[in-house]
Amino acid sequence: MKKLLETIIQYRDERGWKERDTPDSLAKSIIIEAAELLENFQWADTPPDQENIKEELADVLIYALAMVSDLGYDPETIIREKLKKNNIKYPLKK
Repeated sequence: MKKLLETIIQYRDERGWKERDTPDSLAKSIIIEAAELLENFQWADTPPDQENIKEELADVLIYALAMVSDLGYDPETIIREKLKKNNIKYPLKK
């Protein structure tokens, strides 16, 4: 994960995009890309474009991981913490 984060940040920084990638702009970009992902499922009578789904998912993940890095969070830690909370909120049914 660390190498992937480094690759994303290097890609962004080499293009001079760091200044524009503020947390609020990254949050907006995540929503935009998620909406583009949703378009693949908008029309139930049309089969989803699997290649576009992968590309839009990648875009969402790239922006999310860039935001995680910029905010100084460890992605594995915040995911595990959230899963623990979800486990309490949504326990297994017996």
